[in-house]
Amino acid sequence: MKRAILAALGFATTMAVPATAEDIKVGLLLPFSGVYAALGNDIEAGFQLGLEQFGADSGATFEVIREDTEVKPPVALGKAKKLILQDKVDVMAGIVSSGVLGAVRDMIDGAGVPLIVANAGNDEATGAACSPYITRMSFSNRQINRPMGAWMAEQGVKKVFTLAPDYAAGRQMIDAFAAGFTAAGGEIVGQEFTPFQKTQDFGPYLAKAQASGADAVYVFYAGGEAIAFVKQYDSFGLKADLPLYGAGFLTSPLYVNAEGPAAEGVITALHYVPTLDNAANTAFAEAFTAATGRAPSEYAVQGFDSARALVEAVKAGATDRDSLAMALRQVRFDGPRGTLAIDPATNNLVQPIYVYETVAGEAGLTQKVLAQLPAEADPLNGCAMPAVTTN
Repeated sequence: MKRAILAALGFATTMAVPATAEDIKVGLLLPFSGVYAALGNDIEAGFQLGLEQFGADSGATFEVIREDTEVKPPVALGKAKKLILQDKVDVMAGIVSSGVLGAVRDMIDGAGVPLIVANAGNDEATGAACSPYITRMSFSNRQINRPMGAWMAEQGVKKVFTLAPDYAAGRQMIDAFAAGFTAAGGEIVGQEFTPFQKTQDFGPYLAKAQASGADAVYVFYAGGEAIAFVKQYDSFGLKADLPLYGAGFLTSPLYVNAEGPAAEGVITALHYVPTLDNAANTAFAEAFTAATGRAPSEYAVQGFDSARALVEAVKAGATDRDSLAMALRQVRFDGPRGTLAIDPATNNLVQPIYVYETVAGEAGLTQKVLAQLPAEADPLNGCAMPAVTTN
């Protein structure tokens, strides 16, 4: 079956030569241009830092080959094929966009090349489209948003208006929040999905939120859209009477300073906050800031932990694609985010979720942690995890 898939994808019967423990070739597939270039750069910086900090203990050397997805699924598909066939990588890491992950999924699974997902959160990747060769070290869209719905209801928020860009991740995040919120007794009084990467004026949508009778607004936006939305929400004068909540990408440390005072008071949920008080995070934040001149974001820690997961797999004896895939499914360690573990039933990461408020600090905007929500494994969501088979 695997050979048939490979042939259909143009792979014929070409197979990679197994690596030795001293030589692991890594394909880093990230957006280094386009709307998510800053995210890709932060993930790469974290990944390289992770290899530097943990790689020496593995007895292996790691050769990294970087390719730019441009956040375009067809481009990413071509780059993935190059990494697998021409460069003969042992493992791949990266992927920011859920659309890109969906595009390369069948190629990765068919070729039997392990992929460490360092960002894309689409639920299907560790659900109905799960693969023993795809392991997520970032988050799932459901994982972040559903518990935030329950938490907000517990704080006395009864009615919420939601907003998100109209693409897979936006809909999954809002659907997960709405499920958690309504299950806890809350009511969604309005919902809008804005054209992805095309919406410049959020005014009409904010007017609908203001007229909805909601107690609060919950949103998912990231990157440039997050900056524009937070600024317009503030300039619209809504924050005092209609508090703004969301997935933590809304006020990511990567670009919160670009949002400025408009971000103050916004409450969000995420799997990482730079101000987490634990030894591993203190060491990571200091090292990342020393290397880059900026505080780490959730994207940086995802790259950092992805590198560590790879090193841990190699330390466990993995030397080729299949053994790396098997070892990655068993990864568990304490890192900057807290205790992390892969759920082998889905290959999704199990991790705590943090609720935080963006506040003004002595050196600019910072994060005040309000709550730690328990780590929970995602439901199977249609995943029937097959066994790894040798090429």
